[in-house]
Amino acid sequence: MGIVTEHTDEFASAGAGSADEVQLVEALRRGDEAAFETVLLRYHSWMIQLALLYVADSATAEEVVQDTWFAALKGLDRFDGRSSLKTWLFRILTNRAKTRGLRESRSIPFSALVDGADEADSPAVAPDRFVPADRSKWARHWITFPRNWVEIPEERFLARETLELVRQAITRLPATQQQVINLRDVHGWTATEVCSTFGVSEANQRVLLHRARSKVRRALERYLGEE
Repeated sequence: MGIVTEHTDEFASAGAGSADEVQLVEALRRGDEAAFETVLLRYHSWMIQLALLYVADSATAEEVVQDTWFAALKGLDRFDGRSSLKTWLFRILTNRAKTRGLRESRSIPFSALVDGADEADSPAVAPDRFVPADRSKWARHWITFPRNWVEIPEERFLARETLELVRQAITRLPATQQQVINLRDVHGWTATEVCSTFGVSEANQRVLLHRARSKVRRALERYLGEE
């Protein structure tokens, strides 16, 4: 289970072929403005952030996203439902963002970012929480265990200041970790959808998510421990 989960609209968790998604796609094909507003509110801001991984500035990212919306609406008749609508939409976006980035000599494959900055990043769990490796009997055992949050009332986690701390912790993550934890834990994407969108392996996706969750949990531990 992720650090935080949020469903902001009735289509947020609709998978490929679900009744909700079929109805939404049909409404979009009919030119239903309310349906378009639904997907626009749901995905537009995250599409901008994803485009910024490949292009140089926010103005260019906005152009890429606008082109993506136009291409998606124009190509809805070719959407066959084998993937979810959001996966299909974000795949169009990444392809267009990569093309624009290459044209501007700026594009860096998401997988390259994974193999670079994120893999060389600090450990998911601080080393000083484990017994040093040179102490043979208890080497690499926990010195301080992660805090058990069972005794903390649920409403404490749902308090506005706690949720704001989680949001701030996520914004401080490296770009690739931030994208993965947002899509997995905030927007409810599956691992398969994330891997398909970014063209990364299941193992890389799992590493990114683990690192991101560990850092957010660490921020929460510090915050709750100060109370």
